[in-house]
Amino acid sequence: MKPTLQFRLSQHLTLTPQLQQSIRLLQLSTVELNQEIDRILMENPILERDEADGASAPASTSVPSPAQEAASEDATPDAATAESESDPGTESADAWTPELSSTSWRASDDNDDEGDRAFNAPDMPTLRDHLNTQLSMTNLGARDRALVAMLIDALDEDGYLTQKLDEIAAQLPPEDDVELDELAIALRHLQNFDPSGVGARSPSECLALQIRARTALAGESHAPHAVDAAAAGAVHQLALDIVEHHLELLAKHDSTRLKSATGANEASLRAAEKFIRSLNPRPGAAFARVEARYVVPDVTVRKVRNVWRASLNTEAMPRLRINRLYAELAASARGGNALSTQLQEARWLIKNVRQRFETILRVSQAIVDQQRHFIEHGEIAMRPLVLREIAETLGLHESTISRVTTQKYMATPRGTFELKYFFGSHVATDTGGAASSTAIRALIKQLVAEEDAGAPLSDARVSQILGEQGIVVARRTIAKYRESLHIPPVSQRKGL
Repeated sequence: MKPTLQFRLSQHLTLTPQLQQSIRLLQLSTVELNQEIDRILMENPILERDEADGASAPASTSVPSPAQEAASEDATPDAATAESESDPGTESADAWTPELSSTSWRASDDNDDEGDRAFNAPDMPTLRDHLNTQLSMTNLGARDRALVAMLIDALDEDGYLTQKLDEIAAQLPPEDDVELDELAIALRHLQNFDPSGVGARSPSECLALQIRARTALAGESHAPHAVDAAAAGAVHQLALDIVEHHLELLAKHDSTRLKSATGANEASLRAAEKFIRSLNPRPGAAFARVEARYVVPDVTVRKVRNVWRASLNTEAMPRLRINRLYAELAASARGGNALSTQLQEARWLIKNVRQRFETILRVSQAIVDQQRHFIEHGEIAMRPLVLREIAETLGLHESTISRVTTQKYMATPRGTFELKYFFGSHVATDTGGAASSTAIRALIKQLVAEEDAGAPLSDARVSQILGEQGIVVARRTIAKYRESLHIPPVSQRKGL
């Protein structure tokens, strides 16, 4: 077979490095964007952060930021998005330093210095620290104190002793000669510590320990009032009987079998149930160290002249500029191709970061225009919205809207939400319209909150009520929405 030459003409789409970077930056969250910029700053000496105030940028030429453009009502953002590609050589801006405007996130009161104060969360003691402090103030002997300390170390975060005493004894060295009775005594000492219920081996024992502690405390406080003490003691005794022997019936709200098992009347059962609900089945949870995760909104929404306007949060926008010294060196013959390439890459990054926030602002304003009733009236007024509607409104691709709305947050008078929160499926209505799934969830939550505890609404009944309002929702859909709201079924919501 002879080798031959063939000519073939074809077309294919090639993404330039600048466009690839623009798409990648668009889908990053604010935290990931700053991490990516820090990485590029380490590799490119020409690019640097502008740490100075936005009013003065001595080493660069400032350009208008999207926040400044949005401050004017007549200004319409028509900046290129991630889908459009322009000649990087025409980019004249060597810096992007978003300045504060009247619609920015920072408070307008210049005298308010609360934001400048660093907030340091107090160093809260752990559950083990709290228990060991109490242990150090007891009059126990050295051996008993060591056993109690060992049991403290065996507790989980909720304050439960999940291991059996014989298993703990088996793990000890044989020369210690620790018997089960000694561990049982050490456990009783531990169970007398604060918080009440610590050291329990089951939820039933945890609640019983708290009831006994409350009973002892009530006996001391009600000493001059014998009638009150007797009534409280009867409720506590019934509650103790329920948690020790009939906790499963209480969880199922089976009042008939509870009456038969305890011999109590309905009023006494309700009082006992109310008392049990005041207890804490997780006594150690109050000492758990929960790391607070804060969200910095990319966009804020405010009403300006009776119109809801979206504006960029300048605190979430990085301030970048070109180092003038390196730029002049790159422009000269001494710079070489390496510095020229880095200069061009720095300009690309500045342009792409600016385009990212301009696109976020455009999408956010389009969402606000569609969901203004939600901002004014809450979840119940949320209208159905899909990505395609915003894409058609702005002339962008649906995938671009998906990237913009992922891990980007908007601060509204109703709270801070991810942009994807404003999109959702819809359910048809009798009038031929549509209701948002978010609005239906809000209606379900409202109906359950207003229901009679003695006769809670079933999923079928909720479906019927919504049908009477013109919203056709199947019972299975109601059950799915109810579970997503973490609302228990009707059998568990029924009171005694």
